[in-house]
Amino acid sequence: QVQLVESGGGLVQAGGSLRLSCAASGSIFGINAMGWYRQAPGKQRELVATITTGGTTSYTDSVKGRFTISRDNAKNTVYLQMNSLKPEDTGIYFCKFFATYREYWGQGTQVTVSS
Repeated sequence: QVQLVESGGGLVQAGGSLRLSCAASGSIFGINAMGWYRQAPGKQRELVATITTGGTTSYTDSVKGRFTISRDNAKNTVYLQMNSLKPEDTGIYFCKFFATYREYWGQGTQVTVSS
């Protein structure tokens, strides 16, 4: 069974940077897009960024200019470079693969930004 394995979370001071990675443990047919979501304590999960197979990206307004999503199609891996981090970026970050017949979720990685 294919799993998405995330890495790169941790504790960082405000203004710092982290890079998240998410790789599939096996091959996935028909990946159309990849994305990152986050869930802050007591809040609903929200979409942070997406990237299509062709490289088109989109971001939620609060991270524009600070976060960059990228992907390696050959490795079935998606990245999220997070710069100028703020305490409000704290939460559990989940990756998601949008494939033709189903969606895949990662297990989540904790990002904590201290003020």
